[in-house]
Amino acid sequence: MHLLTALILISSLSFLGYGVAYFVSPNMKNEFRRFGLGRVGIVAIIFELLGAVGLLVGLRSNPVLLFASGGLALLMFLGVAVRLKMKDSFLVSLPALFYMLLNAYIFAKAL
Repeated sequence: MHLLTALILISSLSFLGYGVAYFVSPNMKNEFRRFGLGRVGIVAIIFELLGAVGLLVGLRSNPVLLFASGGLALLMFLGVAVRLKMKDSFLVSLPALFYMLLNAYIFAKAL
C-alpha cells in the first residue's frame, strides 16, 4: 500500500471513530461543554464525519482530497488553539496536533 493511501485511511478511520463516539459516549459531549463549545459540538462532529468521508472519496478525486484534508487540518488547528486556551497539557493536546499535522501533510502531498 502506498504511504499516502495508508495515512489517508488512518485519518479517515480515526475521524469516523471519533464521530461515532460523540453519539455513544457522554464523555465526548462533556469535553465540548468543558471547552465552552457545547452548542457547536454537533457542528464540529458533522464536519469531522464529512471530512472523514471526503478523505475516502479523495482516494479517487484529488479535489475532494484537497478540500477534506485542508478542512480537517483547519478544524484540528482550531482544536489545538482551544486546548491551548484551556491550558491543557501537551500530552492531552497531542492528538489534535498530530491530526492537524497529518492532514496538513495529506493536503500538501495532494497539491
